[in-house]
Amino acid sequence: MNLTLIFIGFFLLVIGGEFIVRSSVALSLRFNISKFVIGMTVVSFATSLPELIVSINAAVNGSPSIAINNVVGSNIANIGLVLALIAILSNISVDDKFFKRDWSWMFFLSIILYLFMVEDNLLNGFEGLLLIIFLSSFVYNILKKSDSIKSYNDVDDKLKLTSNFKIFIWLLISLVTLYFGAEFLVDGAVKFAKQINISEAVISVTIVAIGTSIPELAASLVAIAKNEKGISVGNLIGSNIFNIGSVLGITAMIKEIPIAQEIIQRDIVWMLMFALMIMVLSVLPVKNRISKYKGLIMLLAYFVFIFQAFA
Repeated sequence: MNLTLIFIGFFLLVIGGEFIVRSSVALSLRFNISKFVIGMTVVSFATSLPELIVSINAAVNGSPSIAINNVVGSNIANIGLVLALIAILSNISVDDKFFKRDWSWMFFLSIILYLFMVEDNLLNGFEGLLLIIFLSSFVYNILKKSDSIKSYNDVDDKLKLTSNFKIFIWLLISLVTLYFGAEFLVDGAVKFAKQINISEAVISVTIVAIGTSIPELAASLVAIAKNEKGISVGNLIGSNIFNIGSVLGITAMIKEIPIAQEIIQRDIVWMLMFALMIMVLSVLPVKNRISKYKGLIMLLAYFVFIFQAFA
């Protein structure tokens, strides 16, 4: 029964993630916001909503380890699972903006998060506010340079023709499915952890994290199937930035999050290792390219992470 709840939660989060992105983009196009700005802000935040709702739900209902490890595990999965599979199926080109902007901000926020946690094993409201301020700085930096960018291929122009009624229905569907998806996933994960006698932290950094990363994985695989070239490493890194800045920032402002020592000593360290790994692989031996074998290296590292989490 608990596994059934988890799978139902996964399914609802995928549906909710898809419809929140569609409705958000459609609304943004109605207001003639540029495709680049939509892609880097609206879409990034919308795809982080599953993580946000799951984390808030877990924190409010007394499962803080799920709240924090959901984000940490999701950031690891975005690189070690999603990006790795994309690279294996389709070689990825990395532009110079990745090094100067996307990766730098992701690593900076990851380090800041680690320092906040290691200081007192707590992520409080003030620290959450600081994470949101840092995220706002990242968004401002992107918007300031958006005029020099002509297009953003991941945004579908056809959504501009969507009727107001359909947008309303999409928003309604997304809100209902995201809410109940988070409820079922967290409830099922907590009960499953107790059933097999392992910690909530392990379940959240693996099963729950993969579940909240499924929308990104599904969207990426669909894009590959359609031979779209809009996939970039920067998109997934942007999702990681929003996960730390908005998901943990907002959750901590609603309810402070106590951090278990194992999360600081193990899971955050793995998150930093994957962040460094993607930088090294983007430079060596061939710069600006993540090839199939590099994707395989990341995927194998992710399997090692999953194995040691349950060990």
